[in-house]
Amino acid sequence: MSDIRHIVFDIGRVLIHYDPEIPYRRLIPDDAQRRWFLENVCTGDWNIEQDRGRRWEDAEALLIAEHPQEEENIRGFRRHWHEMVPHAYDDSVAMLETLIDAGHDVTMLTNFAADTFAEARERYTFLNRPRGVTVSGEVRLLKPDRAIYDIHVESFGLEPAATLFIDDSEKNVEGARDAGWQAVHFSGAEKLRSDLAGYGFAV
Repeated sequence: MSDIRHIVFDIGRVLIHYDPEIPYRRLIPDDAQRRWFLENVCTGDWNIEQDRGRRWEDAEALLIAEHPQEEENIRGFRRHWHEMVPHAYDDSVAMLETLIDAGHDVTMLTNFAADTFAEARERYTFLNRPRGVTVSGEVRLLKPDRAIYDIHVESFGLEPAATLFIDDSEKNVEGARDAGWQAVHFSGAEKLRSDLAGYGFAV
């Protein structure tokens, strides 16, 4: 029997696809220009601050002041965000729902802006099935900061050593382990199925 009593899923690139390049293939058709924009203007480091709780208005104003000629493309990030999450990973969702239907305790811990997460929850109703979720943009902390794992434990009454975390980011997996959790790196449905089986969960 597994010692795991709590299973915690990340969301982006584990349950739903995320690719910020998708709308920009239309907005900036030239490959080199698009790559420059995403590497130098609307970067991952810029976007993660919205996941930490920064308002989109403030984030846009910051970049527009630095790159006024790119204003429309900068505003396009939030405006076309829904295109960046085009589909769920059906196999991962099936495992999530199988675990829930079997009576296991399932929650979610995600780096996500509060407003875009609310939109995702409306589009992907399976995100409402777990017992609850800690959203970085709401608590203003990011994985792999130790504090966000501790907040999740406290919020949902988890025992760290009896908690299994699933995330596509190696550093977030390491963050969970540093917080005393068990954790596995997500790289696809078949590996996740195998990892869960190793802990005694048939999905």
